[in-house]
Amino acid sequence: MSGFRLRRSISAGLTTLVLAAGLLLGTGAGTANAALPTPIAASTARTYLSSLTVTPESHADSYDRSLFPTWITISGTCDTREFVIKRDGSNVVTNAACTATSGSWTSPYDNVVTTNPSTFDIDHLVPLSEAWDSGAWAWTTAQRQAFANDTTRPQLLAVSASSNRSKGDDDPAEWLPQASYQCVYVRAWVQVKHYYGLSVDATEKAAISAVLKNC
Repeated sequence: MSGFRLRRSISAGLTTLVLAAGLLLGTGAGTANAALPTPIAASTARTYLSSLTVTPESHADSYDRSLFPTWITISGTCDTREFVIKRDGSNVVTNAACTATSGSWTSPYDNVVTTNPSTFDIDHLVPLSEAWDSGAWAWTTAQRQAFANDTTRPQLLAVSASSNRSKGDDDPAEWLPQASYQCVYVRAWVQVKHYYGLSVDATEKAAISAVLKNC
């Protein structure tokens, strides 16, 4: 895991600079950035996918969500959820506590639109229990916290509560978003798993490969 720790240390500094720049906007209205950091290209995803360890999931019985601390303070009064809500909306207005008071949000999973961000969840694209079963069981709590609050990789996004409940802890062999978002979704999935050194199981890899063929 030494490579992961080194990458995380480097990326942490970059993330701090990016977040600081974004939060200089303070409260008030502004057009949000893209709802998800742009994932790797399909060709890169295919290369990364071929390099991932393929093995059955394990340690599922010992998973506990509290082992992945969320949400953490990103800067000032803004925690991870508030940062993603602000990033993923359009014309978002926040108060002094960094709570969104107005704006519009569209769920990329199912095209549900809301003006009430409390009806949206922040989804871990690679679910926490999926990460656990794919290798995060061996991580430290600090590493799991970094994963659960990662706004640099395409891992967190605001989605409708109904789509998040539908997805649950499923991998791409068991659940995929609407057809128009599937290519983005699996590219992001592979990027996150590759970065964190997580494994895939055989059916998961096959499902991802099938989607990537059409990307």
